[in-house]
Amino acid sequence: MKRLFTLLGLSAIFVIVLAGCGPTAHIETSNNANFNQYRSFTWVDPKVDHKEGLIEERIKSAISSELQRSRGWREDSRNPDVLLSYDVLTEKSSRVQSDPMYSWGGFRTFYNPYYRRFYNVYYPSMFMGYDTYEVPTNEGTIAITMVDAKTEKTILQGWATDEVDGRRLNSAEVNRIVAAIFKKWNSQEKYSDRYYSRSNDRYDRRAYPARRY
Repeated sequence: MKRLFTLLGLSAIFVIVLAGCGPTAHIETSNNANFNQYRSFTWVDPKVDHKEGLIEERIKSAISSELQRSRGWREDSRNPDVLLSYDVLTEKSSRVQSDPMYSWGGFRTFYNPYYRRFYNVYYPSMFMGYDTYEVPTNEGTIAITMVDAKTEKTILQGWATDEVDGRRLNSAEVNRIVAAIFKKWNSQEKYSDRYYSRSNDRYDRRAYPARRY
């Protein structure tokens, strides 16, 4: 019985930990965007004087690699189809953590007057619930904006947030967050294509689940 309660408690913790793992990604796309027509991209920077640091290089490299790998796009600064920009933010946050609680397990000693000897009765510990509390953390967010180079209209905005170790993102954290954005984008496109009606060349709005603007 004691082992059963222990296993149940550990299983519940495992489920909670899994639920909190991995970046949370979101994608917004334009109604008029046809991503099949795009083949190239270039990076644009805001009109501010700044030197590109290591974190900027990491983010640009991760995004460019994903575009080349999953979309087949190439970087072209002379005649690009898409203008790329990004934003990055790290801030203090907190996450809820739950630890299992068990009652005290032990034994009591009784006297058997018939045989004139003592014997012990074991009382196993029991699962009582969870001790829930907040743990301070750091969160990192990367946002990607894609603009059609000809029309200068925004065609996609994607962002993802994940727990990070410090105030500056390392390479592994950047790659993980960027990969989550593209995974969300690719899965959203595959899902929405099921509801595309070729007969009248439009989306079925009642069935299409993705948010667009």
